[in-house]
Amino acid sequence: MGNVNNIISLSGGKDSTAMLLLMLEKNIPIHSAVFFDTGWEFPQMHDHLDKLEKYTGVGLIRLRPEKTFNYWMFERRVVARKGEKRGTVHRIGNGWPSPMRRWCTRQKVSALEAYTKDFEKPVQCIGYAADEAHRAEAKTLNKKKHWKFRFPLIELGVDEREALSLCKSHGFDWGGLYDHFRRVSCFCCPLQRLNDLRILRNEFPDQWSQMLEWDASVPGHNRGFRDYATVHDLDAKFAYEESLTKFNEKSAAAVGE
Repeated sequence: MGNVNNIISLSGGKDSTAMLLLMLEKNIPIHSAVFFDTGWEFPQMHDHLDKLEKYTGVGLIRLRPEKTFNYWMFERRVVARKGEKRGTVHRIGNGWPSPMRRWCTRQKVSALEAYTKDFEKPVQCIGYAADEAHRAEAKTLNKKKHWKFRFPLIELGVDEREALSLCKSHGFDWGGLYDHFRRVSCFCCPLQRLNDLRILRNEFPDQWSQMLEWDASVPGHNRGFRDYATVHDLDAKFAYEESLTKFNEKSAAAVGE
């Protein structure tokens, strides 16, 4: 079969970090570990990647989109492919990503395709844990890519809890990000849970302020940040919830006096 090039798709989170550590421990051959830098990560994530690189001795390949994500969201001139406006610019900027318009994911896939296009038998190693095997099944249904997929954590029976525990045993803590979030990706991802956005607003005000600034600049055709709501809508919702909680606490305290 010849050599197989195992390429680690490293998001930098607990699962992909555990995958790298275990592949090294089990002497599973590694061609390279690739991280796609969106420009929208928490600063703590970049600190983690630097620490991981130094700790393992594996030099990380940092891929970046040809144009920034801010360009794709705000500036890209989108040309109509059909209809009366075919061949003309019919909107500027993609706006926030959404479940049906994940242009951010397409950028990552395109960068990885470009990186591996000349490799013989590339195998993309993805850090799906043993308790999310359904994601692996869906991934392998896609036959269009020139690479194959491998899921080392599933092979080794390591679930998400065990992956995080393993990382912590090696001294990785992501600056406390996993004390707040179950998953750590782009801080401004519209696909994260609503409660994670509440936590983001309360615990990471700099990132939340950046999201409010971006939200004020999204194209008019954008359908909102999440479920047709803007970041400003969510900010007002969370502020109201806080005020209501404080009112109830004061009322309960007054009754107890």
